[in-house]
Parts: sequence; C-alpha cells; structure tokens
Amino acid sequence: MLFNLATVGLLPFALGAPLLEQRDGQTIPGKYLVVLKPGSVASRSPGILSNLANGAIANVHQDHTYSVGDFKGFAASLTDVQVEALKADSQVAYLEADGIAHTQVVSKKSTITQADAPWGLGRLSHRSKGTGTYLYDSSAGAGTCTYIIDSGVYAAHPEFEGRALLVKSYTGVNADDNGHGTHVAGTIGSKTFGVAKKTKIYAIKALDSGGSGSWSTIIAAIETVVTDSKSRSCPNGVVINMSLGGSKIQSVNDAVAAAVDEGLFFAVAAGNDGDNFSAYSPASEPKAFAVGASDIKDALAPFSNYGSTLGVIAPGVDVNSTWNDGAFNVISGTSMATPHVVGLAAYILGLSGPIGPAALKTQIQSLSTTGAIKLSTGASRARTPNKLAFNGISS
Repeated sequence: MLFNLATVGLLPFALGAPLLEQRDGQTIPGKYLVVLKPGSVASRSPGILSNLANGAIANVHQDHTYSVGDFKGFAASLTDVQVEALKADSQVAYLEADGIAHTQVVSKKSTITQADAPWGLGRLSHRSKGTGTYLYDSSAGAGTCTYIIDSGVYAAHPEFEGRALLVKSYTGVNADDNGHGTHVAGTIGSKTFGVAKKTKIYAIKALDSGGSGSWSTIIAAIETVVTDSKSRSCPNGVVINMSLGGSKIQSVNDAVAAAVDEGLFFAVAAGNDGDNFSAYSPASEPKAFAVGASDIKDALAPFSNYGSTLGVIAPGVDVNSTWNDGAFNVISGTSMATPHVVGLAAYILGLSGPIGPAALKTQIQSLSTTGAIKLSTGASRARTPNKLAFNGISS
C-alpha cells in the first residue's frame, strides 16, 4: 500500500507508538516494557521518565532501565492512562506487555553419577552416529568466556574445576535452585561433559526455582552480560547461552540484537513446541543463532521447533550433565542442544582467536554435517536446514 506523504504529515496523532501484542504468551498484568527511539531526548537523559509523556509518568517506579548500544528503555508498572500517554509520545518506539520466559526442557529423569562422556559429545566430533569417543583439540576453548542466562550455576561442582561463577542474581537467591542452569553449564564447559573444557563460565540468574522469569528481567540480564563481559579477561571472545524462550516479544529480540552488535555471540533455544521457531523469542531474532534438537538416532526431536532459517541442529535428547546437587542428571530439550553449540562456539574461538558473531555463525554452519538428520514429515520441517553441529576434528 502506498501513502501520500502530505496526508501522513497531517495525521501526527494517528501514528503514535504501537503497543505490540504477544501471540500466545503469558503476560504480567500492569507490567510493561517501553522502548525508546534511538537519539531521542529521553534516551539520552538520566531522568528518562521526566522527559516522557509531558511529565505524566515522572513518579513511576522503574523496575529496570536498559542501555545496550542503541537499545534504550525501561520496565515499569503502568496504568492504562499512562500507557496511552506514552503511546502518544513521539520519543517512544513501542510498548509491550511484560511476560514470562521459561526454560526449554522437556523432562527430568533420575539423577545419575556416570562419569562417561555423553553421546552428544561423540556425535559432535564425528561425521557418523554411534561413536562414544569425544575428539577435541587441547585448546578446548581456552581464553574464552561463556555467559549463561538461566537459573544460575552450582559453581562448587567439582566438574567446573573453579572456572564457574555466579555473577548476578535477579531472584534474590544466590544459587541454582532449579538445576537447569547447572546442567547447561556442564554441557558447555565441565571437565567430563563439556564441549569446551577450558572456557570460563559466568552465570546470570534470571530464572526462579520453577525455571521461569519475566521478560523485563531477561533484558536486564542481557545488559548485565554486555557490561560485565567488558571487565573480564576473554582474549579469544565471549559467547552467550540462552536456553529459554516464550512467545515472540520484540523488545527481547531488540535487546539481543543490540548485544550482538556489541560483538557478542548468542545461541538460543529454538523451543520445544514442535512449531516454527519464528513465533518465539529470542529464537526469532535473526542476529541470534537458533538451535534445534536431535536424538541419538539422528532424528529431529519431535518436540523441537524448526524453520527455514534455523541456525543448526545439535544433540538434545537424553543429555547427561552436571546438576545442582553436585551429581548429574539426564534431561531433554532444545535447552540441552543449545549449550552444545555455545560450547562449540567457545571451542572454535579457542582455536581461531576472536572473530565476530556473524563470522562465527557462518563457521559453525560451514563445519556442520549436512543431510544427517531425519526431519520427519511436513513441509515446514522439510525446509529446515539439515545441518548437524560438528567440531571439525575428524573431518
């Protein structure tokens, strides 16, 4: 549809900031995310609220404020009247209802203490399935930092050899009271179960004991990663794991994109609904790297989301890794596939030295084993790139 510019100019109030709606997500009543236009007066001012809506929200309490590159904004409780006032302010890019993000795990099975490497590591280092030996270069991700936005990490687990640290908690609990984050960390960098056995692990706890957290907290965690990573020694680069998700929410995607623009690589879970991942966040953000899950028989897991622009597929069914009680656990989900890829990203950076996020995505896809995965039926699944993550060691 074409618009006459003169006509558009006569209708300034008809073109206010939109209130974006989530497709099916769980929203938090009265809580909103407000994203500002780059370069606006409010985005440059320490007193954001006093410069918005003619001062109508000056006394509103901000739950979080955000500044990641050009991504500026805040989270707050707002009345309907305040929402309308912000929608009419030309400095506001858009508003969204805050919502809930969840871990992307399918099931929890019995805790085990097996010290053998899981099947996923063997698959990651061989072109053919069925090999239990994990082959890897001795650099093993040295000189890299891995950030995990999740339920925290049990840093005292002997598998981490003192390389894990809980940087910040947004839940009031300075421990992994769920286990999911520790499991993810183990697949990335533990001595037995990890892909990159020398990477340093930094956890941001944004999810509670039930594995859930608000989107506003997730965005705050992303900003923490950007700022904290600048204070660490990571000469070969920084990678980020987000094994969480929910219905598509633009502000989360924009925050991830802004962090990628800062030079950080984000691998994210595609989701566990057996659906097209384009309807989910943060998986749908093009600058992130969405990961689907496969099983030990090289089939795309029935729960795994899919899509024509999926980044890569990795082992995500019956994955053995570290747990928050000092033992181990076997669980499944795209949450488990994603840390295989984040570990692989750290592993590649340990070998090559620092490269940008886009180049790292390309390298992971170029190394991948093509055509190995059974994608099952359905046109959308069939269009999913048939690329299984591979570390290149035995090619």
